[in-house]
Amino acid sequence: MDRRNGIGAWGENQAAKYLKKQGYRILERNFSCRFGEIDLIAADRSCLVFAEVKLRRSDAFARAAEFVDWRKQNRLRLAAELWLSQHETELQPRFDVIEIYAPAGEDTKKPVINHLEDAFQ
Repeated sequence: MDRRNGIGAWGENQAAKYLKKQGYRILERNFSCRFGEIDLIAADRSCLVFAEVKLRRSDAFARAAEFVDWRKQNRLRLAAELWLSQHETELQPRFDVIEIYAPAGEDTKKPVINHLEDAFQ
């Protein structure tokens, strides 16, 4: 596994732990299809969350969520539509972005996590 995949997996693990602490159930990780990949799919009592995890060392250049541009949003929407066509649910779907700031990478003891609910439609 190369370093980038390792740090990405670490960030997704941090996001999954955070969501679990907030009362979400993780339904799927790294759902992949021809349209793209959804990092985390989670549910609480009322919402089905399609979460994009963005990990950065800092926000000095730009906020992590700013890297979820319209192209990425379109790919996420299409992948979510496919997932929904394969999984029946009564829950309201929502797109979230989870920003993780880890100045020391995987060695960061307490990364800063910002959960942006309903980040785009």
